[in-house]
Amino acid sequence: MHELFDKALGAYLGLAIGDALGATVEFMRPREIQMQYGVHRDIIGGGWLKLPRGQVTDDTTMCLALGGALLAGGADTLRAHARGDERLVRSIGDAFVHWWRGKPVDCGNTCRRGIVRYLREGSLESPPSDGDGGNGALMRNLPAVLANLNDEAAMLAQSLAQARFTHHYPLSDAAVLCFARMTRALVLGHGPTPCAVLADALASAHPVFRWLPYPGRASGYVVDTVQTVLHHLTQHDGFEEAVVATVNQGDDADTTGALVGMLAGARCGASRLPPRWLTRLQPDTVRAITDQTSGLLALAQSLKVAVHD
Repeated sequence: MHELFDKALGAYLGLAIGDALGATVEFMRPREIQMQYGVHRDIIGGGWLKLPRGQVTDDTTMCLALGGALLAGGADTLRAHARGDERLVRSIGDAFVHWWRGKPVDCGNTCRRGIVRYLREGSLESPPSDGDGGNGALMRNLPAVLANLNDEAAMLAQSLAQARFTHHYPLSDAAVLCFARMTRALVLGHGPTPCAVLADALASAHPVFRWLPYPGRASGYVVDTVQTVLHHLTQHDGFEEAVVATVNQGDDADTTGALVGMLAGARCGASRLPPRWLTRLQPDTVRAITDQTSGLLALAQSLKVAVHD
């Protein structure tokens, strides 16, 4: 259980580290980053959002909102979702509304549009749209993985439900499901081989995701995001090397940094995350992530016990 917690916490704290590091250079071009920082490798805040040092953005806070909804729903509500019960998705919608009304430092246009639609119409799923190709559903899905580590089918169903609340686009769906499977495999200690197989399967099913040779785009478009994350994750075995290389690509650097941090953090575990980055994160964020990781793993265990009973 200690190793499982280490890998799960590594994924969540790794996401926050990549988010906080990348936020400084979000929307910058690689040459601009090089001119200003050389190689950007320190959590210093700033950026276009003018963040305090160690503050995270919507990538992490939307994860915390989703995780809070899953914990509030509990095992009964999560099990009921598999039978078509809407309570869980409505709880997720309410959590996103609460998050949005709390005036987060940033909110993507597609996320905002989905939240406003829910407030006006009460609908739990965005209509299919080619305009929903952003990475907002992908960046926040980690809690759905951790809550359902012992039930892949439930994990995929909840991942898709939370994603389509704001993003209803086939390539977004494919990316969310692939990264959910990859993260689950790493947290469960299955090693990098299943991840490589899953990534190759994604590129085979949807050739637009192919990342070799790397096209060099790191925008908020879900295809560019996936290509950037998979390229740097597979090119660098170490957590720090993968995250630094990713955020120095610029563009949507908080999200690409968060996602590569999540996967690389699950691969190495929290105990091997760079201490200098962990100590730069805001203490309240570290505390919230640690508490939520414990709660989500306990929820996953209670669901497993219920299945066996």
